[in-house]
Amino acid sequence: MTSSTSRPERQQQEERQRHDRRGGGGGGLLSGGVLTGFLPWIIFWVVSSPSTWEVAAVGALIAAMIVAVPDSRGAGGVKVLDMGSIAFFALISILGLFVDRQDLSWLEDWAQAISSAALALIAFASLMFTPFTEQYARDSTPPELWDSPAFKKINRGLTLGWGVVFTLTAISGVIAVKGSHSSRDFFTWILPIILIVGAFKLQGRYINYVRSHATSAPA
Repeated sequence: MTSSTSRPERQQQEERQRHDRRGGGGGGLLSGGVLTGFLPWIIFWVVSSPSTWEVAAVGALIAAMIVAVPDSRGAGGVKVLDMGSIAFFALISILGLFVDRQDLSWLEDWAQAISSAALALIAFASLMFTPFTEQYARDSTPPELWDSPAFKKINRGLTLGWGVVFTLTAISGVIAVKGSHSSRDFFTWILPIILIVGAFKLQGRYINYVRSHATSAPA
């Protein structure tokens, strides 16, 4: 009787240990999966300026296509973030090539706000189907855990959090354009960096918080 009752407990412990070792719904996020998906946007933000946004858009588009190839081979399949990146930067590149520069003066000023808003839209839209972070998390999580409540909760929370972060960076971009010249660098660079770095720091704590409560919850 003792061995028959302890076996399920051992199996649960082994599953939890494997869960922790292989990411548990967050390993792929903390090891660089989502960061790689953000790479085209980072390139665009760093390179983009009133005189270089066309080059930044083309560079980001090339980066998005390069990133999409290995990402699509993972367990999570084709990533919605990659597809959104390709679509967005392809559109911006086409505008830069075929539309008169004077007609795109608004894009020079609003590039950061528009790109951040596009990222927020991708994040929020993915919540209606598969949260975009879940696709990356699947690459480092055993398939038998994909439908677990903790896995689902972690990735819905993370995706929602990123949507909020990029909404705030979009608002920061608007303030940078509309605000005073003296505060432009803060709202263009400093605040967005604080928000994004802070999000990466907090997501690890959030993953551990959900895991610990799922582990301690009674069966």
